[in-house]
Amino acid sequence: MKEQKISALQLFYVIVGFEFGTAIILGLGAGAKQDSWIVILFSMFSSLILMGVFTQLSLYYPEDTLVTMLPKIIGKYLSFPLIILYLLHFIYSAARACRDLGTLLNTTILVETPMVVIIGIFVVLVIYCLRGGVETLGRMGETVFPIYIMSLVVVWVLLFSVEEFTIKNLTPVLGNGLKPVLKEVYPTVVNFPFGETIIIMMFFPFLNNKSNIRMVGNLIILVSGLILTLNAIIILCVLGSEIYGRSWFTLLSATRMVTIADFLERFDALIILMMVSGVFFKVGGWTFGAAIGISQLIKINQNKSVLLALGTIITPLSLLIGNNFPEHLEIGIEYYVPYFHVPLQIIIPIILLCIAFIRKKLNHNNST
Repeated sequence: MKEQKISALQLFYVIVGFEFGTAIILGLGAGAKQDSWIVILFSMFSSLILMGVFTQLSLYYPEDTLVTMLPKIIGKYLSFPLIILYLLHFIYSAARACRDLGTLLNTTILVETPMVVIIGIFVVLVIYCLRGGVETLGRMGETVFPIYIMSLVVVWVLLFSVEEFTIKNLTPVLGNGLKPVLKEVYPTVVNFPFGETIIIMMFFPFLNNKSNIRMVGNLIILVSGLILTLNAIIILCVLGSEIYGRSWFTLLSATRMVTIADFLERFDALIILMMVSGVFFKVGGWTFGAAIGISQLIKINQNKSVLLALGTIITPLSLLIGNNFPEHLEIGIEYYVPYFHVPLQIIIPIILLCIAFIRKKLNHNNST
């Protein structure tokens, strides 16, 4: 697996697709109402600092993933429980993304199909792709991502035709002050989806040109942030802040309002196709990171058997997360983000960078 390499462009496609995942159709920053798009914009700029932390760590240890650099930074014994936490984070996050997709499909086009069947088949497809290695995932990104973006642009153009579309839904800007915006930025939106780009540290060793690490990382945050901001603006203009805050899948709700000449309507399939594509990269990214991390932890050269084991874990776990979708969302926002995302995606990486910086300085002084 380690001999395989991907280009900077392939990594960009995969991680931006990973960023979109479920975020593109969920109502990000809904607590800020008409200022939800400002929440995403603020989170994007804040996340550039986080990406700077991730990329700098990878520049310090260019041949190491997050799992293999931890023992070099804080030692073998301190790093072991931290590695286990990160691997559990990757697996649980993959299961959460599967549950999002399963709920969408089960409530729209596959209403008679058991959710376990939907998620099980999807996970099998993801595992099948990942067994081909990181190059296969990179080529999938090259193929799927341009189609994904074109589909999104088509949806945006269709939304402009909705009779209820009005820019007044964005006013008054900061009508409730800055406090609701900042409350949504941290800890929620800065962690989901932007902080989840910590998974990129599991991909950097496979990059064929390590000098592109910082450029790729920053472009991923900027491009995904701007597209998500524009998407939120268009959806708010169609739905308004009240429906935006109540809807589970805001992009789907907005698209259902599209009707052209009372003939062309029900573009649900296009949104569902986009959701499947985005979640494919989401689940694929988390599962790849978990498989590589487990293989490196137990020191085996191939991870195909690990991928099969992860497939059998992720499917049932996705069903056990919550009894229903509202409970699943509540667990994520109220508990998982503040108590797991914040330490694992913000606090610990910053501490690791500080320790790595001191180690590099001490090593440099000793050598001179």
